[in-house]
Amino acid sequence: MIHELREMRNRKRVFHDRRHAGVVLARMLTGKLPAGSRILAIPAGGLPVAAAVAEAIGLPLDVAVVSKVTPSWNTEVGYGAVAFDGSVRVDAGRRSALGVDEAAAREDVDRAVAKVRRRVERLRAGRGPLVAPGDTAVLVDDGLASGITMSTAAEAVRRAGAARIIVAVPTGHEGAVAGIAAAVDEVHCANVRSGWSFAVADAYEDWSDLDDAMALEILEGTRDGGAR
Repeated sequence: MIHELREMRNRKRVFHDRRHAGVVLARMLTGKLPAGSRILAIPAGGLPVAAAVAEAIGLPLDVAVVSKVTPSWNTEVGYGAVAFDGSVRVDAGRRSALGVDEAAAREDVDRAVAKVRRRVERLRAGRGPLVAPGDTAVLVDDGLASGITMSTAAEAVRRAGAARIIVAVPTGHEGAVAGIAAAVDEVHCANVRSGWSFAVADAYEDWSDLDDAMALEILEGTRDGGAR
């Protein structure tokens, strides 16, 4: 099932920043999540969005660490993903289209695996299990382009024991949204866009990359009782 805001369809620059996007998502989700739900951010860009959602609804926040597999020459173009449980997913068609051979792909996967391990150690140090059996997990990122990162995250969270998975993103390409909807229980996407050209950043007036230090600061802020 897909939930969207029809007034935002195919529009750009609809959010001031990631926190504003989280506030919009929180309004969409309020009253629709069962007790015991957990908000799981995909770092780093998903953390400000997820923190705003968790704060507004009053639910715990954690991170589901997943990283795109990208060619060394373009870290924005993904053809696979690695999840926190060590699982690896590679889209052979996208890899081939990018001209990445098998040797280069192994290097790209190794680089993503190292990044995931580093982030797990830094962002989840001292935290308990990501989900408990029977939990509803709400996976949050700042947008869906191809959807491969989110689908890899959903598969890993399902293996971790979540009984129900809801995906919540501020913006997404309609093809990726439909693909994710077929693999999870619900998708909430405020700003669905179509067309051959899609960039998550186009939904935001203020857009910048977040590093691990910024992500950790947001998490520490929620531990102290208030998301930033």
